[in-house]
Amino acid sequence: MEQNQEAAWVSQALKGDEQAFAQLVERYQRPVFNLCYRMLGDEYEAEDAAQETFLRAYRGLKRYDPSRSFITWLLSIASHYCIDLIRRRRMVLIPIEALPGETLPDPALTPEAAVRLGEDQQQIQRLLATLNPIDRSAVILYYWYEYSYEEIAQSLSLTESAVKSRLHRARKALAGAWQENKTGSEKAVKRTRHESPAF
Repeated sequence: MEQNQEAAWVSQALKGDEQAFAQLVERYQRPVFNLCYRMLGDEYEAEDAAQETFLRAYRGLKRYDPSRSFITWLLSIASHYCIDLIRRRRMVLIPIEALPGETLPDPALTPEAAVRLGEDQQQIQRLLATLNPIDRSAVILYYWYEYSYEEIAQSLSLTESAVKSRLHRARKALAGAWQENKTGSEKAVKRTRHESPAF
């Protein structure tokens, strides 16, 4: 039913029905924003990028291939736009707060566990920011959106083998950086405990 509704909206939008396109925007604004946020690391930039994505989709609607999923096409536009922004920016992204729209901590978690979960989410976002834009986009599409290698290849104009290679390299880099940060944090905690005066 949802696929039929989407197809009907796309068909109507192709005929110039702005209300039908508004329905598509309403349905997909959250996943587009989330992708932009993960790519750019800034809420306001992500909002602008999401708006630009929908504007580009509206202007390029006649180039949309109905045999592809509409959301895949949209996220492809968002990915390319964010990659271009990052390349133009040529600067390291600053650490950010936990992502909006993420699942809330389990109410059964202790306050300490909830804090640790939030810190882990921030750590992941910081590590994502260290990847080059195309690798970052591939990782986000694969792990957060569960895209197949083929869908990622289509979205990023890569071959499937290039996608697999990029994901493998990115996973290795992220795992190494994660372990290094964890080890560094544990050493800092031990050093603090050792240096703290006893009362």
